[in-house]
Amino acid sequence: MGRRPSIDRDELARLVAQGRSVQELAAHFGVSESGVLQAKRAAGLAKPMLDHSAALPWKLARTHSQSGPATNLRNLSAAAQGKPPAAERLNTALRWAQRLVDAGLDVRYDPAEGFSEVPASPGGSHVAAVLEAARKALDAH
Repeated sequence: MGRRPSIDRDELARLVAQGRSVQELAAHFGVSESGVLQAKRAAGLAKPMLDHSAALPWKLARTHSQSGPATNLRNLSAAAQGKPPAAERLNTALRWAQRLVDAGLDVRYDPAEGFSEVPASPGGSHVAAVLEAARKALDAH
């Protein structure tokens, strides 16, 4: 069994700064693309991933992960985290959420049925909270 190829962090940082792609880095170091991604994360060179768990607190079935409500909640979450999506996607999500809030509605998720609109609970609306977080972040910029 041979020694695992190693990736020199200084050289990796230099090549990443030059704009080399993951594919180019993998070929350069003789490792898989996954190995490059792991090395970038370990070296602090990977962009931090957004965490949408507050906006999508459910375990979504694969068939529902790209639905309108899931996409809109993810886009609002990205905006709340300072990384808003393209303007047209953001505007769609903002209009969708505002329509629900104005109508006193919220969303519920069922793994078998997907998303549905339901009356907001007296304790507050999930959509309203996600919308408020997005607007607060957008107003700060």
